[in-house]
Amino acid sequence: MSHRIDTDADVALGLAALLRQDPRLAEVARIAGPLPLRRRPGGFAGLAAIVVAQQVSTASAAAIWKRFSAAYQPLDAQRIRRARTSGLAHVGLSAPKIRTLKALARAVGDGALDLAALDHMTADEAHAALTPITGIGPWTADIYLLFCVGHADAWPAGDLALQEAVRLAFAHEARPKSAEMIAIAEPWRPWRGVAARLFWAYYAAVKRRDPVPVQPTK
Repeated sequence: MSHRIDTDADVALGLAALLRQDPRLAEVARIAGPLPLRRRPGGFAGLAAIVVAQQVSTASAAAIWKRFSAAYQPLDAQRIRRARTSGLAHVGLSAPKIRTLKALARAVGDGALDLAALDHMTADEAHAALTPITGIGPWTADIYLLFCVGHADAWPAGDLALQEAVRLAFAHEARPKSAEMIAIAEPWRPWRGVAARLFWAYYAAVKRRDPVPVQPTK
């Protein structure tokens, strides 16, 4: 891929490019204020952490992750592949999350998914490599690419906070759906990952809430 987001300077570079590409974003940026870097470790454990946090509160996710990561050290694909379902359930993982983690562990262990190779793919290629795995939907894939891989062009079009932020910024009557969000963001390539950070920060400023991604409900 042509760009990564590893430092605050990378975010600033991407934002400057976005403002040149789309002058409408200047007012969004003014309201949003400084954009956070928001990087976190990747690999199997990084993706597993995103799976664990799905559809639960921040506090619940933190508690489950603490038990899970303490019980399975080192936390890697081989260990989770061998883990008993009863043991995974004991640390608080739901049946769907256990299925996802097991599927992910098999894919990594069998070589069907090379997490390190995602660094060198385009956003679309990396997204397509992740989503065939059971339980790894578009939102999960893009959040991993944004925050764990540092992909500059990942765009979680289904994220509810992003949809609401775009609605407010562009005065849409209704919150745009995923397909419309993809079309809206097309002019922002190859910096859609910075655009996501921009609109999350804008959402936080307007709504006076923490600037966190909001996964769509199933």
